[in-house]
Amino acid sequence: GHSGAGKSTLLKLIAAIERPTSGSVLINGQNIRAIKREAIPALRRNIGLIFQDHKLLFDRNAFDNVLLPLQISGFDHREAAKRVRAALDKVGLLAREKANPVALSGGEQQRLCIARAIVTRPDILLADEPTGNLDAEYSGEILNIFKSFHQVGATLLISTHDQSVLQRFPARALHLDHGVLQQGAAA
Repeated sequence: GHSGAGKSTLLKLIAAIERPTSGSVLINGQNIRAIKREAIPALRRNIGLIFQDHKLLFDRNAFDNVLLPLQISGFDHREAAKRVRAALDKVGLLAREKANPVALSGGEQQRLCIARAIVTRPDILLADEPTGNLDAEYSGEILNIFKSFHQVGATLLISTHDQSVLQRFPARALHLDHGVLQQGAAA
C-alpha cells in the first residue's frame, strides 16, 4: 500500500502494540482485541518486529541491542552470545558489534534492527518497510534472510510500497488501501 494506507498500524495491531477498536485480529488463535495485558509478552516472544524507525537503544552498543530480546526471554548467556553474533553476521554487522547505533549509518541501523528481530528465531516476522533504507545489494541479502526464515516455516508479513520487493520475493501479496485489505498487489 501507499504511504498512509495503514500498513504500520496493521503490523502494530498484529503485535498487540495497538488494540483494534472493532473487528478482530487473530494470532495463533488468540484475538488481540480480547487478549489480557499480561498475556501479551508471551504472544510477542513468537514475533520478531522490524520497525520502520528502528527502536534502537542508543545507550547500548550493537551487540547489546540484539542481545536484549534474548535476555528478556531468559537465554543462557553463552547461547545468547552465539545467537547474537550469528544474527549480526547474517546482516553484515559482526565487525560493528561494539559500535553504538549513533555511529551506524541509516542502513546499518536498519540491519541492526533486523538482527534483533531474527535473533530469537520467531515463528512470525513482521517487517515494516525493511528495505526502505538499504541499497539494492543489502536489500537483496535481507530478502534472502527472510526467504530462509520462510523456508523453515516462519510466517512473514512485510509491509512495503516498493514494488521491486514483490518482484524479488514472490509470495502471496495483499494490498492495503485506506484501511481496506485486498488480495493481490496494487495495480
